[in-house]
Amino acid sequence: MNMNDYIELINDKLDEFIQIEFPQKLFKSMKYTVTLPGKRLRPVMCLEACRIISGDYEPAIPTACAIEMLHAQTLIHDDLPCMDNDNYRRGKLTNHMVFGEAVAVLAGDALLTFAPQIITKYSQNLSPSDLIRVLNEYFNYAGARGVIAGQVVDIESEGVEISEDTMEYNKDALEYIHEHKTSDLFQLAMRTGAIIGGASDEQLEIFTDFAKKFGLAFQITDDILDEISTFEQMGKTLGKDKAEGKLTYVSLYGLDEAKCKLSCLAHECYDIMNSQNIKSGIFTQIIEGMVKRAGIK
Repeated sequence: MNMNDYIELINDKLDEFIQIEFPQKLFKSMKYTVTLPGKRLRPVMCLEACRIISGDYEPAIPTACAIEMLHAQTLIHDDLPCMDNDNYRRGKLTNHMVFGEAVAVLAGDALLTFAPQIITKYSQNLSPSDLIRVLNEYFNYAGARGVIAGQVVDIESEGVEISEDTMEYNKDALEYIHEHKTSDLFQLAMRTGAIIGGASDEQLEIFTDFAKKFGLAFQITDDILDEISTFEQMGKTLGKDKAEGKLTYVSLYGLDEAKCKLSCLAHECYDIMNSQNIKSGIFTQIIEGMVKRAGIK
């Protein structure tokens, strides 16, 4: 499977898993954001982790799609007026701009619980113990100690003073935001893929370390692109982080240091792959694309 094959498979399954039923506006709202065009990095990495461990990606398809639904839920809520107040996502109007704020909130809530139902309904080949492990991973990374916690600290850090006196606090807050708001979903994707594939505890830790570093690199890339990219390239309003005093890697360390850190994290990901003999053209392609988008040669 190449990257496009994975993406096509995921898109088809997402369309299949979310059928429009009553109340139609709710399910249309859920499906709208889930099926927006995207790179599907998290489900792709879930499937690829499973393939690397077991040689077969198919048992991870329901979980991979559930993770993309969870990701869509975070985007719907992140874009709301009470949070980041964004009008565009992936070049299209955000969910609340199309369906209204109330329905968008409820669609996000619905996806949060709909996603694990997909795992339980369609993962017939998983043993009961593995199914429980996968669901536990989902609830852990989706909940109060995961992406939700990262979003809260992100909101609390808006407009904070950046000075010598506050540097240590800001460093800790930024690390927490990057790890939980962004990296956690990549960890969830790769850990569940590895678990479904039958990974040992040692293999699971290796994939977790890779996902954590990749997730941090991904968020730094996003911070960089908010500074240097265009709406046409990103499909969303840019420069809002700076305008709203968001705590980002660029605002705290500067653009050059952000690029340097991104480059280091990318090399650390490659080092893990090389040292552990992880053969994946998919992972290599994803890392190369991320670094290239940030303008690093």
